[in-house]
Amino acid sequence: MLTAAQIKAARALVDWNQPQLAEASGLSMPTIRRMEGPLGPGRSTAANVEAVQRALEAAGVVFLDAGEAKMGGPGVRLKS
Repeated sequence: MLTAAQIKAARALVDWNQPQLAEASGLSMPTIRRMEGPLGPGRSTAANVEAVQRALEAAGVVFLDAGEAKMGGPGVRLKS
């Protein structure tokens, strides 16, 4: 499951603001705002989380699970 921090970091990597992510994912601004808020994407539907992930991956983001890198929690990076 994606975290709010991963979504924010992924947007920063591709230089998108919230409206750009909303448009690319086909979701509303309140949904994006809520997913990046304190409760994170856990309160969103699986379809909404997948839409955000697909949009950011299409823009070149790779999502990393906790422990996937040598150390640390979940993260993001750009495709090489």
